[in-house]
Amino acid sequence: MSLPHSALPQATLPHCDYFEAGRCRSCTLIETPIAAQLGAKQDRCRELLTGVPAAAWLPPVASPDRDFRNKAKLVVGGATGRVTLGILGPDGAGVDLRDCLIQSPGIRAAIPRLADFLDATGLAPYNVPQRRGELKLVHVTEAPGGALMLRFVVRTEQSLDRLRKRLPELRETLPRAAVISVNLLPEHKAVLEGDREELLLGSSLEMHLAVPEAAPGADVALHLLPQSFFQTNTAVAQALYAQAAEWVDRVDPASLWDLYCGVGGFALHCARHPGGAARDVLGVEVSEAAVRSAERSARDAGLPARFRAADATAFALGASEGDLPELVIVNPPRRGISPELAAWLERSGVPDVIYSSCNPESLRRDLADMPSFAVREARVFDMFPHTSHLEVAVLLER
Repeated sequence: MSLPHSALPQATLPHCDYFEAGRCRSCTLIETPIAAQLGAKQDRCRELLTGVPAAAWLPPVASPDRDFRNKAKLVVGGATGRVTLGILGPDGAGVDLRDCLIQSPGIRAAIPRLADFLDATGLAPYNVPQRRGELKLVHVTEAPGGALMLRFVVRTEQSLDRLRKRLPELRETLPRAAVISVNLLPEHKAVLEGDREELLLGSSLEMHLAVPEAAPGADVALHLLPQSFFQTNTAVAQALYAQAAEWVDRVDPASLWDLYCGVGGFALHCARHPGGAARDVLGVEVSEAAVRSAERSARDAGLPARFRAADATAFALGASEGDLPELVIVNPPRRGISPELAAWLERSGVPDVIYSSCNPESLRRDLADMPSFAVREARVFDMFPHTSHLEVAVLLER
């Protein structure tokens, strides 16, 4: 299986007026050449994961230096009829970032149209210092084929009703919108969403991820719901799934578990043996909605993967010895896996583990709790250019 090209680009992001003017400093490393950024991330991982042989490190997977984000989480600021879409400044006022160059071109083209639509609704942006207003956030996600998912976070039922009534106008404004939802967040607190989600259009956004020269069944469409998690860099996520599939094919286990599986990216890419025969694959994810999405993707692709809604640690600790797989994939949040799960993996007898981490510090801690495993191969994935954040995946062998 061939992987996406990983040569290091030499250019920096084109001149960013927002950064230059001090209006947005989110891309803290934007003035550092992209190759130097990625080299520093590689060095950081090598320093943290001491004991990993130099030969185990594969070349890092680079990202484009612009147009790479498939999801924008835009704070609504400004005033009624003159909204800003971007971030909040230190004074709580909105900073408009509609021309941010890290967003995909499709998202960048959609933001001004969204702003015009929101101006026409007459809904007031939420004012954080004053704790009043209606419009809090707009999320825009773009699939590789150009379809969009729009998600509005508002404070009251009245705002939901107004957006629902103007749905025909919104669809005319953004005809690529395949999914539109409204999330209700009435509380005055620093959270990004509430518990209630109302779908106005569609059900899920199809993220078609093609893996070059992949084994049969590896090209799948992941179904994203408005509240689903997915990596914000589609090209690098595709490389990450491809690398995991290559490692799995090399080990060729008869069975595997994908813990913290989300919408099933790893499980679905690893559901068949290199010759095409079905592999016994089980994905475990605490979100029931994500499990339903993964099950739909498996059905649509004709893949044999199974999924279960459960806490990853509780599931593993409750499994009988006869049900244990030959390989486990873990893809936890930044905090890493629990100490209990690390201890279970250490004593389980499972011979191989693939650990995909967005936080090398928690990865180092978890590996220290699993001393029977050695890193056979490791790779850095530049999921978040112009920041210090990264994804690193390791193949562990007992």
